[in-house]
Amino acid sequence: MSDTKARPSDRRARRGLRTPRRLRGWGGVASMAAACALIAAATLLPLSRGGAELLTEGPGRAAASAVSAKAESCEAPEASLTPSSADGPTIEAIKERGKLIVGVDQNSYRWGYRNPVTRGLEGFDIDLARAIAKDVVGSPDAVIFRAIPTNQRIPALENGTVDIVVRTMTISCGRVEQVAFSTAYFQAGQQVLAPKSSTITGYDESLTGKRICSAEGSTAYEALERNSFGATFKDEHDGLPEDEDLYTVPNQLDCLVRLQQGLVDAIVTDNALAAGQAAQDPAVELKGDKPFTTEYYGVATKLGNDDLVRRINQVLVDYRKSAWKKAYDDWLAADLPGITGPPQPKYRAD
Repeated sequence: MSDTKARPSDRRARRGLRTPRRLRGWGGVASMAAACALIAAATLLPLSRGGAELLTEGPGRAAASAVSAKAESCEAPEASLTPSSADGPTIEAIKERGKLIVGVDQNSYRWGYRNPVTRGLEGFDIDLARAIAKDVVGSPDAVIFRAIPTNQRIPALENGTVDIVVRTMTISCGRVEQVAFSTAYFQAGQQVLAPKSSTITGYDESLTGKRICSAEGSTAYEALERNSFGATFKDEHDGLPEDEDLYTVPNQLDCLVRLQQGLVDAIVTDNALAAGQAAQDPAVELKGDKPFTTEYYGVATKLGNDDLVRRINQVLVDYRKSAWKKAYDDWLAADLPGITGPPQPKYRAD
């Protein structure tokens, strides 16, 4: 998981992959979307200027503590530490630096993406990250955003590249053994995204014989490992090394590129992300009446940074009262309607 994967164009060049097939007759809109997506996928770079150095060991970066719920008793992984506005060693180190370093996405429309006009980062997750920076450091602009692939979210926390990750990251029993999560700030679920003309009807037997794309390290990939319904979702028989996998990508947007190029037949991902991709490309749609899982997004931090977890949870207490609804209306309501509010927080006994 620590190896950064090559971009799709690089892999195709090295492998002699077939050139992209025609775009299934999707027309100019899909062609433009594919071009834009290729540009976005090819420009995934650290977003900070003059802040590329990794964080060093210091206060608050101790070994793992009781933040993690143990897997053997993991019934509610979304339960987190109780809120507190108190400072601690991790927060003091961030304040001394003067900037909160946040791992985000810059390719997920409506969640974390770069506005092509303003060149600034926008989206639901970006708003939340700024709210946390305002509370911890004193200004919503006292933040360094670093774009990280899906499969690098946990390594970025473990090696100190970022303080927190706000990047549609699902809380799970496996992940709470690796990183510490805040309380849940959004409820989502896995769903299938495919062309409107596809015979695929959802996460079911209609996937048999189909080629499915998912992001490495995602809960979608884990779901396919449990039950793929006879679909192909990873390269196993062509002798390619792991980092040459056609169906498993480092960034979710790479899946949309592959779908538009005809290299895969469908995508499995969070419905919240898929809704944004469908908004980008009207030739695709969510398949199935509803998600086949229930999942929660949380803000992730390094294990042991309990003071930061508690502080984020305190921010979320206030954020849920009004700012959450405004962010939802601004970014998500048009593509993901009908959500009345954030999930209620769950806390563990300290």
